Amino acid sequence: MENTIDTINWGATWGTAAAIVFLLFLSAFFSGSETALTAASRAKLRSQADKGNAGAERALRVTEDNERLIGSVLLGNNIVNILSASLATALFTTLFGEGGVAIATLVMTALVLVFAEVLPKTYAITNPETASSRVAPVIAVVIRVFSPIVSAVRALVRVVLSVVGVDTDPTRNIMSAREEITGAIALGHTEGSVEKEDRDRLLGALDLGDRFVEEIMLHRSGIEMVDVDSAPNEIVDQCLQSRHTRLPVYRDEPENIIGVLHSKDLLRAIDKLVRTDAGGIGAVSQLDVTEVMMEPYFVPETTTLDDQMRQFLKRHTHFALVVDEYGALQGLLTLEDILEEIVGEITDEFDQPDEPVLEAEADGTYLIEGGMTIRDLNRVTDWSLPDEEANTVAGLVIHEAQTIPTKGQVFSFHGFRFEVAEREANRITQLRIRPLG
Repeated sequence: MENTIDTINWGATWGTAAAIVFLLFLSAFFSGSETALTAASRAKLRSQADKGNAGAERALRVTEDNERLIGSVLLGNNIVNILSASLATALFTTLFGEGGVAIATLVMTALVLVFAEVLPKTYAITNPETASSRVAPVIAVVIRVFSPIVSAVRALVRVVLSVVGVDTDPTRNIMSAREEITGAIALGHTEGSVEKEDRDRLLGALDLGDRFVEEIMLHRSGIEMVDVDSAPNEIVDQCLQSRHTRLPVYRDEPENIIGVLHSKDLLRAIDKLVRTDAGGIGAVSQLDVTEVMMEPYFVPETTTLDDQMRQFLKRHTHFALVVDEYGALQGLLTLEDILEEIVGEITDEFDQPDEPVLEAEADGTYLIEGGMTIRDLNRVTDWSLPDEEANTVAGLVIHEAQTIPTKGQVFSFHGFRFEVAEREANRITQLRIRPLG
């Protein structure tokens, strides 16, 4: 028999309705808190906390363990949603009899969807840092209260997932701060808020720890050296004609580096000889390079650029000779080479004229030097050719072809067409490259 107005306890009814409203408010709080705390940037929260924002500091502490945070918030949200649905069912059943179940379902679905889900989450996603700072103190208490239950649930879930072979290590898939920054920069460039030059500089600085000196060193075939047994006048002429400030000094063979000659040290030594009483321009022939040169600094080719830059700063030097695991000379590296990986090419009045800007032909083909690094080509063209197996474009072609190609050979891989334009001996000196499709 349906209830009549006379048989309804209106005091209890209004109390139940008030309880439902209060539970909906709690549901909205939990939903908004979850969105705010998971969407908030920890970097922005840290910046606000450093400026004295206590709420941001609490939000940082709360979000340190995301698994515990989400577990506690979901537990609280489910409790209030289930309880509010139960009370609504009881209320509408009292008012409308058996039809009250359907009415309660429709009404609570609409109320929860609008006021406990969409509305609070929309606000939270719009102002995540502000919202997370405001809710953090209350959520911290919720986490503390629900911690035993959440810990038990987490243990149960891990046991169940481990049975089916799922790795539940909570730290395995958490992105490092560096990965987050890299992703944010790349996304910003894609969306147009970060300029290409800024992206290249920022990513170049972040990549130093993953790159090695062998990737950017000047190969030994291109190193300008001084023979210690040459006549002093010849050494002085060579240093004057060189555009470099420091030159390695070798004895007998180029592999045997015994020192590094700095032009300023050479100038001081010549000045000292010329200005003596018995001096004059002829005194230059008495120059002993071995007394002027510095000790050479050798580094292994497997040193990362980040570590090598720290060593340069620590040793107050800008110049290193790169050797392999057997101690054989492989190349030369300077601090400027590392800085160029961040800021791009650095030139001064003594450098050779700039090479022409790399420009695409009408069909999108680029004519490039074989010795150009893949990283530099990617920077210029905004391509994404892989550089894990080779440092230069020629090296990539040889690696993929598994042979040294001849002039005119064409290859297609990684979505690009590679044509060998020029070859000297066993070196690919020029290539034509264009994207496929």
